[in-house]
Amino acid sequence: MTRHLNLPGLLFLVALAIAWQVAATIVASPTFPGLLAVVGALSTDRGTLLLELGHTLLRAASGFAIALAIMLPLGILLGRVRALGDLVEPVIELVRPLPPVAVVPVSMIFLGIGDAAKIAVVVYGASFPILINTIDAVRSLDPMLSHVTRSLRLTRLERMRLVDLPAALPRIVSGIRLSIALSLLLAVVAEMLLSTDGLGAFLMRAQESFRIAQVLAALLLIALVALLINLCTHAIERRALAWHQSIRAVR
Repeated sequence: MTRHLNLPGLLFLVALAIAWQVAATIVASPTFPGLLAVVGALSTDRGTLLLELGHTLLRAASGFAIALAIMLPLGILLGRVRALGDLVEPVIELVRPLPPVAVVPVSMIFLGIGDAAKIAVVVYGASFPILINTIDAVRSLDPMLSHVTRSLRLTRLERMRLVDLPAALPRIVSGIRLSIALSLLLAVVAEMLLSTDGLGAFLMRAQESFRIAQVLAALLLIALVALLINLCTHAIERRALAWHQSIRAVR
């Protein structure tokens, strides 16, 4: 941990925090609270914030899990079966550029404003990084692997499970990490538009009543949670890909 500690980056972050507090003290405006005021609001409203955080994380995790369970095997299938991939690719390229926020009205029409609609928005946004990375990873595999699987007389399903997935895993994991970050982001956005609970709804209520310290406290909590999630996923990635050269090289 100490060997990989980014001390200059941490010192720069501390300097920014000090500059923020000094600037807020000089301005002395209720619309520009300092870091200490934001931390105080975070401590005062910690019970409410933790409760709302639980709703947000549950929706983000549910949407990500659904996207992973569907898009990972689908991506391997589309990458391995070229004809099927070429057939579906125009549909993917047509739908992929649509921003997830644009899906919110459609989700509300078909699923109401409950958890199902918000999870559907998360699933939509989190699906494409996994799907695209998986397809590209499988298609870019060494052709020698296909010859080896044929010589071993593996079935197509065995090829996908025993060869394609492990060999393409480094690039697939990159898409998964991106999807995890998007899941939290989209859960908050969906709650701002559709929900009465969650951190997104908390942000909207605080903004409407001009409680700027509470708004920034919620944003700070989201940033800290996102950082913690990123550290956990990075640790899992290093453990899962300990055999890969990209991980072994940085040790």
